[in-house]
Amino acid sequence: MSISASPPRSAALARFASPVVLVAVMWAIQILDAILPGSFTGFGLRSWDLGSLQGLVLGPLLHAGWAHLIGNTLPLLVLGCLIAIEGAARFWMVTAVTALVGGAGTWLLNAPGTLTVGASVLVFGYFAYIVVRVFSPRPIAHRIAHALIAVIVLVLYGGSMLAGIVGVGPGVSWQAHLFGAIGGGAAALAGARRPHDQGERSA
Repeated sequence: MSISASPPRSAALARFASPVVLVAVMWAIQILDAILPGSFTGFGLRSWDLGSLQGLVLGPLLHAGWAHLIGNTLPLLVLGCLIAIEGAARFWMVTAVTALVGGAGTWLLNAPGTLTVGASVLVFGYFAYIVVRVFSPRPIAHRIAHALIAVIVLVLYGGSMLAGIVGVGPGVSWQAHLFGAIGGGAAALAGARRPHDQGERSA
């Protein structure tokens, strides 16, 4: 009797569930924000306000409008799935470190009272993670694969990432972009010192 390859294939596809779920939550929040009275953006991160520290977690899930959310969705999915290949635990670790480091830097360096929302902090963190993990001490085959992925990501997003830090217009937080990238880089270095979760394979 032949053995179907479906279970391993299903397990591989299941790795991408985490970034898809994260984006789905953002879209659900935006839909509710559009139909319910008031605005959820007030739960974002307000710099130098100790009462808004919930924004470290909630801020990346909130967006200033549909254009803001749509602009973040595709890069978040693409870069998030490239990280999720390493497993759900690795994806959520990178997400958490990026959100906390990115939020903390934004909270400290933005002008007092500035409200920051949006998933771009995660986009920049995922980008930096993918680039920095090339330099982590891994088997050579993994490092080559990571390097190829990093080159493609740099070609696709490198210019816009740089512009998002040094060439932003009014109303856009370069602090969130910069510290999100720092958080993603830190997650790559931290992850290199941690064994992969049982049953997970590296990209």
